[in-house]
Amino acid sequence: MADASLWTALADPHRRAIVALLLERPRPVGEIVQACGLSQPSTSKHLKVLREAGLVQVRQDAQRRVYALDPAPIAELDAWLDPYRRLWNTSLDRLGRRLDETSVGPEEPTTKD
Repeated sequence: MADASLWTALADPHRRAIVALLLERPRPVGEIVQACGLSQPSTSKHLKVLREAGLVQVRQDAQRRVYALDPAPIAELDAWLDPYRRLWNTSLDRLGRRLDETSVGPEEPTTKD
């Protein structure tokens, strides 16, 4: 099962926004601050939670810290969700078939003579 800290980290919308940014490419803290519209201290706190959950890695580049997404915890979460995804896909497929069976075709246009 996925680690509880992973769920906690992803529960916050600001942290999910940071993860989405890092999905595009690694970014220095300043870019993350600007893109998220948060203060630097608040962004740093969110990055710390993401780092402790194993979702991001940080490297020093001269005077800046550059954060990158670590795909391993996301893969673990994806693997854990897979049976549920299959359950939902099966249910949605059944619903789609049922709707196809009960749907009425398009109405024929009426003509006025």
